[in-house]
Amino acid sequence: MQPSTSRILIASLVCFLTFVLQTPLLATGRDHIVPPAELQQAAASAARSRQQNIDKVEKFFSSEQAEKVLKSAHLDAVQVKKAVPTLSNQELARLASRADKAHKDFAAGALTNQQITYILIALATAVIVLILT
Repeated sequence: MQPSTSRILIASLVCFLTFVLQTPLLATGRDHIVPPAELQQAAASAARSRQQNIDKVEKFFSSEQAEKVLKSAHLDAVQVKKAVPTLSNQELARLASRADKAHKDFAAGALTNQQITYILIALATAVIVLILT
């Protein structure tokens, strides 16, 4: 072979191998791309979930009993309610779960007024501590 023919052959082989090796990579890369509609749907779902958690916690702290307990514990109910939306998604979900459980237990008669008082104070304190840190 002449030098120019071997160069053409090597260049062709490199191009061919590059194409052959990149084709599977390109195909798998497309499989992992998330469609914009799916991303938008996930973001909307997360926003709805967050808002539901905020509503649960605010409703819990807005009850007449909660306001009395917060006042007797010298905690500012307005400050607690304003702090709720500033919590992270995880903190908010955890707090909403606890508030929901406490509300259900109290409604079912599983908790006494004293127990619900302690729970309210603990949850309000948790909100304030999470905001201050």
